[in-house]
Order: sequence, then structure tokens, then C-alpha cells
Amino acid sequence: MSFLKLVALDSEDLQIISAHVQDAVIKIGDIDYLPRERRVVLPMNRFVWEAPKKLMVPHNERRNAILHFDRVSSVKSSGIARDKPDDVLSLLALRFIEDKAPGGVVELVFAGDGVLRLEVECVEAQLADLGGAWEARARPRHGI
Repeated sequence: MSFLKLVALDSEDLQIISAHVQDAVIKIGDIDYLPRERRVVLPMNRFVWEAPKKLMVPHNERRNAILHFDRVSSVKSSGIARDKPDDVLSLLALRFIEDKAPGGVVELVFAGDGVLRLEVECVEAQLADLGGAWEARARPRHGI
């Protein structure tokens, strides 16, 4: 098993990370904002979209991973019940909205209209698999 490790330093890099964390699940209580370090840390169980097919059948796998953003000046949320730390969020996408280059807002968009908005000095993110992997029962599906 090869472990994924990606770095994003601009909006195009962030789109690549977004594709790899689509359908990751995150417990609300695990989201951590460290204001002194200007960092947001999100431990997650990500769906491994890049897993190879086995005998023409898609392989459904999840892995423990961590995503973190640096140079974060503030964090705001909408549609996320911070008072329910055991609730689970399903991450749909990451997007960057440039404000005063190279700064702006990184939005983490979750199913059910939840959004986490990180005001950043610039895009600086890392995604890394931590090791644990297991077969997922099902492949995430999205209605069009």
C-alpha cells in the first residue's frame, strides 16, 4: 500500500487535494483550530478514489488521513453543529476564493449545507495518509 502525501500552494494544487478528499468523513469534534500556530487540522477517513480496480471491480477503500491548513487567520462555520462533537460531516469539496492575492478564503463544503471558511494569508495545505486502511462497504454516490 502506498501512502498519499500532497501539498497545495495555490488554487490548482488545492483542486487536486479536493479530488482526493471528496467524500471523506470527519467528526465535528476532531476539527481543531490552533490560533497560535495559525493552523487548522482535520483528521479524516478519506475514500480512496485512486485505488486500482481489482478484476474489473472498483476497490472500495477508506484510509485514515490528516488534512491541515497553515497561515489561517480566522475560522467561521455555517450549518455545522459545533455543540454536537460526535456528529459526522461528509466533505464534498475544497475551494479557494481569492481576495487580496495571494490571500483569500478556503471553503470546505460539506453535505447538508455545512461550510467551514478559513481566512488565509495564502494557500498552504497538506494531505497525508496516516496508515490505517480498510475496505469500505459501499462506494459514495452523487445524484446529478
